[in-house]
Amino acid sequence: MNLLIEEPPLQVLPSLAKSIGLNEAIILQQIHYWLRKSNNVKDGYKWIYNSMTNWQKQFSFWSLPTVKRVFRSLEKQGLLITANYNKAGFDKTKWYRINYEKLQHMSQRSDQNDPTMVSSWTDGSDQDDTTNTKRLPETTTETTTEDILSGKPDHIPYQEIMSYFNQQAGTSYRASSKATQRLISARTNEGFTVDDFKKVIDIKVANWKDDPKMSKYLRPATLFGTKFESYLNEPMPTRQPANPYDRYYE
Repeated sequence: MNLLIEEPPLQVLPSLAKSIGLNEAIILQQIHYWLRKSNNVKDGYKWIYNSMTNWQKQFSFWSLPTVKRVFRSLEKQGLLITANYNKAGFDKTKWYRINYEKLQHMSQRSDQNDPTMVSSWTDGSDQDDTTNTKRLPETTTETTTEDILSGKPDHIPYQEIMSYFNQQAGTSYRASSKATQRLISARTNEGFTVDDFKKVIDIKVANWKDDPKMSKYLRPATLFGTKFESYLNEPMPTRQPANPYDRYYE
């Protein structure tokens, strides 16, 4: 099977991916594509609807939980607006539209002042369907998808995550550590958000910080490794009183 482009590709602007995240940019572009073809107009806007299972079929290289996380991230960023226009009250399928106004505002604030983002995202009706086949030069200083996947510091908030880690765990790990950056980059590219990192930190600090046997595992290599999603889904432990006559309530 030829893995070079002989099928309709998923497109993404590197400048958009840099602004909102690579996975988010891929899904937002796909939603934009379907919105342009949609005839579902409600309250003056075009909408599309689909179940998460069907969305995942369009992004079969991702797991269903990853697709769900990316959609949640887009909603949190205010770039994806949801509603329910289903005729049946029990039907909870979400309807989606893109907040083009916020996207345009983001592009106008971009340090790059790239006019292509403004013109391409002001609405969902004036782009053609053809694939951009312009080849990138062999050597370039422009931001590319490869740059984003490599986890450049201006794309992923390493400092914010590690500052929170050190504050909560009482450690002094460096955000500039390449090993730590690779771990954070890997989880970010899977669709996890900064809030997810902070939640994992909170859970494991509560579990391990006061345990002499486990406190040594409060390190990026453990928390941000392959068990990250398992840690994220653990419940926050309930604090136990030191004195049986003292009661602690959340």
